[in-house]
Amino acid sequence: MAAAVLTGGATTAAAQPAAMELKIVGGLGGVRQYQQFEEPFWRDQFSALTQGKAQASVVAFDKAGIRSHDMMRLMQLGVVPFGTALLSNIISDDPELAAMDLAGINPDMAALRRTVAAFRPHFERTMRERHRIQVLALYVYPAQVVFCAKPFKELNDLKGRRVRISNPSQGDLIRHFGAKPVTAEFSEVMNQVRNGHVDCAITGGLSGNAIGLHEVTSHISPLAVNWGLSMFGANLPAWQALPPEVRTTLQTALPKLEAAIWADAEAQNQQGLLCNTGQPGCQQGKPGRMQVVPLTSADQTALQAAIRTSVIPSWLQRCGAGCAGVWNRLLAPVTGMPTVAPVPTNLR
Repeated sequence: MAAAVLTGGATTAAAQPAAMELKIVGGLGGVRQYQQFEEPFWRDQFSALTQGKAQASVVAFDKAGIRSHDMMRLMQLGVVPFGTALLSNIISDDPELAAMDLAGINPDMAALRRTVAAFRPHFERTMRERHRIQVLALYVYPAQVVFCAKPFKELNDLKGRRVRISNPSQGDLIRHFGAKPVTAEFSEVMNQVRNGHVDCAITGGLSGNAIGLHEVTSHISPLAVNWGLSMFGANLPAWQALPPEVRTTLQTALPKLEAAIWADAEAQNQQGLLCNTGQPGCQQGKPGRMQVVPLTSADQTALQAAIRTSVIPSWLQRCGAGCAGVWNRLLAPVTGMPTVAPVPTNLR
């Protein structure tokens, strides 16, 4: 991973320069985003797009032995010059950037698109100026939903249960219902559930199916707790070192890759429910026999209360004095949530 950003080579007999090579670290290796989109793009398509002037090697971060929590730091240092970092881990370094995917605020893909569109310019500027990372694409995993090993009928039934989470905002939401959050990497989820260390797990419907969660859990909620955004970006000096024509190629091609990933994530939401419950329309996963727990009207009311009284206030306390203004200016208008007052200094 510490290899140079670009590797040159001796000229050929025809005095043609060797193609430069980009070292790419992609997202989670065991899910569709990487297998069907990221890996083929870099392995098969990138060289053709540059007319052979550049090529790329790619490896998923978890297959490269990199912890997801370390990706942003490695990108800042240039150890990983080009990489995909999960937003849930970026926010441990900069909680402000969690705003566009706070738990519960985007109940469907249309809402998520509005929120991301409103916040994205601020996100990209912050990553560039504060973290020296050039954002080149924003990817999305399917909705993160709740799998449970024991039956439940409504969100309040989660009280007392240990629930696997992947970011602090998920914890803020489930605490409102009396559940106990347990942080675990995606690679640890199956063992955590199988061994009884957690009672429920929040993860993508189809990615959960891919690792076999439908075999060790019985009930699933369709609630989009959040969406698992990830960022593909470049260490800023590495980005600036690329020839202009390669940068132009990436700025043209990566939005198309991003759009394809978003469209697939939306389709996967339905597939996740169909496959985990064993419905005839299941095409992308393994048929299970889980039961869907539909949201009740009481759940909807309780969810709105959880966002207002737990999710947003807890994020503000982690985030700092300027975050209330960011929320009020960029996201309150598009989420339908109220504006907020700055958190007093003595409460942070």
